[in-house]
Amino acid sequence: MKKFFYRCNNCNHISEYTNLIGACPQCGGEWLDPLYNLEETAQIWDKELFQRDHTIWRYWELLPLLDKANIVSLGEGWTPLLQVENMGAMLGNRHIFVKDERQGPTASFKDRQASLAISAMKEADIREAVVASTGNVAISYSAYCARSGIKLWAFLDSNVPHEKMREVTLYGTEVIKVSSSYDMTKQIAAKFADYRHLFLDKGIKSLIAREAMKTLAFEIAEQLGRIRGTRWAAPDWYIQAVSGGMGPIGVWRGFKDLYDMKLIDKIPKIAIIQTEGCAPMVNSFHKGLETAEPVQNPTSVINVLATGNPGPAYPFLRNLVRQHGGAFVKVNDQESFRLMRVMAQLEGLSMEPAAAVACAGLVKLMQEQIVSPTETVVVNASGHTFPIEKQILENEIVKRHTRVQNIEGDVVENMEPGAVSIRQEGLLNALKRLDERVQSIAIIEDEPDARLLLRRILQYERKYKIYEAPDGATGMALIQSKKPDLVLLDLMMPEVDGFTVLDTMKANEQLRDIPVIVITAKDLTSQDYQRLSGRIESLLQKGEFMEDQLVESISDVLK
Repeated sequence: MKKFFYRCNNCNHISEYTNLIGACPQCGGEWLDPLYNLEETAQIWDKELFQRDHTIWRYWELLPLLDKANIVSLGEGWTPLLQVENMGAMLGNRHIFVKDERQGPTASFKDRQASLAISAMKEADIREAVVASTGNVAISYSAYCARSGIKLWAFLDSNVPHEKMREVTLYGTEVIKVSSSYDMTKQIAAKFADYRHLFLDKGIKSLIAREAMKTLAFEIAEQLGRIRGTRWAAPDWYIQAVSGGMGPIGVWRGFKDLYDMKLIDKIPKIAIIQTEGCAPMVNSFHKGLETAEPVQNPTSVINVLATGNPGPAYPFLRNLVRQHGGAFVKVNDQESFRLMRVMAQLEGLSMEPAAAVACAGLVKLMQEQIVSPTETVVVNASGHTFPIEKQILENEIVKRHTRVQNIEGDVVENMEPGAVSIRQEGLLNALKRLDERVQSIAIIEDEPDARLLLRRILQYERKYKIYEAPDGATGMALIQSKKPDLVLLDLMMPEVDGFTVLDTMKANEQLRDIPVIVITAKDLTSQDYQRLSGRIESLLQKGEFMEDQLVESISDVLK
């Protein structure tokens, strides 16, 4: 059995750690820090670490668990440290690394937290627990609870994708969906746990959760040391996108332990990255506030980062940055989604939106010369992008291509006298509302990405027979031979444009009644509207596009 102590951050009370503890017995303070024998640990690691298994539990001496028999593991930890070569060349920094947490058992860095938290619950003989989550924590905790036989209640806010909710239930977890914000979800979960007398996982307020994140620092220092031909090495910067802020706090604590053990010669600067739609820490830091000013109504679509009230994390991180260096930076959702594509296409790393936020933050730090080209940087790629992210990926990526034009509003007012308006688009919910007589659709579009995105959207709800053509001439031949039930037509194509295709269709008795939805980036003149009026079912203007808007346009054809 291991022996160590803990200190209350509020009253400095010190006691021996004997079991899972939620608050200081002297003052009730919830922020407790463990105290280990670092000198002894350094000696043990020097002799034994090289022969241990490559999981977080290789660092057993500095994790708050008393008995190894209580470890609940799925092989978490020791994820790769990958050098970012192509992106690094673009940014002018050859010392950028990604800590690839996508490769955890449930594909996120929360597996570290889950393994230690569930092990501590097992050691405390807890049989039933409650957790609030935006998705990843619930998935990780569910997997480890299933392995340990602990019943879990997961409270998820209404923005969590249904696919994630289904994955949580797959493990046997009881899922409670709360139709409110994540901050309110946490409050409801706490009330439920109190009412049912169940153990509540307190996230960042939990000694266990913060300590789990130390293992990221330990691994980074070991792996970077190997790259440099030494036992240990610390980067100049550690960058992570944050919601509640637990990750960077735990990572800093890990580097601090290594520094105190004299294994590394510096502690990295910490960069805290948030989305503009929910950036209480960044906003408060730049306002000079000592406590965070909550964001009441987060607007970011990146749900896992939408914590409006970071609580005790902000003062802690603020002090770290002020005393030891670092930065608070915010980026918008569009910058983050752009970096998702860049990292996938340049580095082969398909990462979750939250990880892309961290990468977008790095780009901004480099552009503003806060991070220099010679400094070593490690970015936390916190999780993988799976099909569960399609609500974000398809909507945000395709937004670039098409948006519904408000023809009868802004445009009609500026049309010349006598011009006839093209019908305005509305919003419908799903492709399944389409009439069954539409079985085949032709996409005439010269941009391959646009064709691919349209195909994906159409195929999501139903197995249409889809034909594609990359130009007007090929498209016209396709329409004549296949006679599809619907045509999606781009106007701006080389040589034979969409207007010519439309003219040819309307002049052909066999083709003139096929419905056409025009999709264009062209800034249409009143003459263009005259040419289209009465000949097409609807018009989508490229630029910003939501899946439901395309669905509605197709559905309206059949009314």
